[in-house]
Amino acid sequence: MSNTWKIYILAIISFLVGTSEYIISGILDNIADTLGITIAAAGQLITIFSLVYAIFTPILMALTSSMDRRKLMIVSLALFTVGNILAFVLPGYALFVLSRIIMALGAGMVVVTALTIAAKIAPEGKQGSAIATVIMGFTASLIIGVPLGRIVTDAYGWKTVFAGIALLGLIAMIIIAAVIPPTKGDKPVPLIQQLALLKKRKVAIGLSITFFWLGGYSIAYTYISPYLINVSGINNNLISGVLLMFGIASLIGSKFGGYSTDKWGVPFTLTGSMALHVIMLILLSLVTNSYIGVLIVLVLWSFSAWSSAPAQQYHLATLEPKSSGVLLGLNQSMMQLSMAAGAGIGGIFVEKVSLNSITWIGALGVAIAIVATLTVSRKKSK
Repeated sequence: MSNTWKIYILAIISFLVGTSEYIISGILDNIADTLGITIAAAGQLITIFSLVYAIFTPILMALTSSMDRRKLMIVSLALFTVGNILAFVLPGYALFVLSRIIMALGAGMVVVTALTIAAKIAPEGKQGSAIATVIMGFTASLIIGVPLGRIVTDAYGWKTVFAGIALLGLIAMIIIAAVIPPTKGDKPVPLIQQLALLKKRKVAIGLSITFFWLGGYSIAYTYISPYLINVSGINNNLISGVLLMFGIASLIGSKFGGYSTDKWGVPFTLTGSMALHVIMLILLSLVTNSYIGVLIVLVLWSFSAWSSAPAQQYHLATLEPKSSGVLLGLNQSMMQLSMAAGAGIGGIFVEKVSLNSITWIGALGVAIAIVATLTVSRKKSK
């Protein structure tokens, strides 16, 4: 088997892991109904997953640095699969939280290890595109995984989704053992050395852009299914189709963000996409009971939100070129922390204020990210 195919296998595994993380957003109302909990409590399942992923992935990767990457991939997939099996078989909210923690511990290591292996087995000069392919697998979970999860849930119940992911996880372990060669790990950068970068003001502000942009997005996206049903007035049967359109728009947005960054630069792409992001979140609260109107706003929201991603990745890589790898790693953790914070803050507003409020609070988060972008751009131009 060619190394190109092996990289695609790693991308599919990355897709599987991403689906297990994001799927909750698509089936939040079903989980809340079945477990007899509030929508806000169901939203915290994303907070918990993202927090565990963000905090423990760098620690676990540092502890397992000497381990063969193929072996680490199999162990991580085993942990991830166990988490999904427990989600399927264990009853009640508290035990589902436990299964999410186990899932997240495995998921973080799976994605980072997949990126490492992809870079090592890629042909010379193709490492960047190999990494991009694996990341695209993770992003594709938003596009296909979430609506697919909704369709399966509507037909067989939400627990079946986790049984399916567990089965695919077992198959993935067998495939990895068969096709991926033994691969040595890199000498790790100590955590203290990684965190020292945060002392630099431009790095701290640069990472804060990720936090507020994705946090603002997450506040609204986490509760998207109940919001569309209860606020926008979309029929429950149409939700999976709406989520699919949302996902396709995110892929197009991501591609456009890369093109725009190359053509017009980081400041224009970031501020432009985030300004549109803010406008669409506000419009979403104003457009109700119009299927076409809501769909147009959702598509433009998703497109603008994910146009920011390539620009921000490139922006961070150029802030400290000699530490670009470490910075992109820190950004992965920051992305998960922002998803956790967004889901948590969104839950508070859903419970204490109303479901309607999440788009406005999300818009405020993204607006703060615009201010941070303009601050960094001004400092760079001096």
